[in-house]
Amino acid sequence: MTVRVVVNATRDDATVAARVRLAARFLPRLRGLLGRSGLAPDEGLYLTPCAAIHTLFMAFPIDCAFLDAAGTVLRVEAAIPPWRIPRPEPGARGVLELAAGRLAATGTTAGDRLVFREPDGER
Repeated sequence: MTVRVVVNATRDDATVAARVRLAARFLPRLRGLLGRSGLAPDEGLYLTPCAAIHTLFMAFPIDCAFLDAAGTVLRVEAAIPPWRIPRPEPGARGVLELAAGRLAATGTTAGDRLVFREPDGER
């Protein structure tokens, strides 16, 4: 699975997460974060295409940023507990799932633009 760095271009390229896995195919999106016991603060999962998520069967809370095709944050959901189904976000092209508290820690809010980059040293 492809790994990317996500930075917040609106906030001076602040790193949102340094190790984001891309889930762009059916089975990786279906599995999502199931079976994990948690996420490190610098980890994340980007589901695309995706406009709705759930935390059913999960063991830990997550932050989510719903992004449009340009990477603009349409909505954030903070610390979604396990066994919840947040409302879908019309117009979302993908959802970035992060460790709970990460969006607040990086100051990421609706309207910010996130950029996905290759980690340093990779081509």
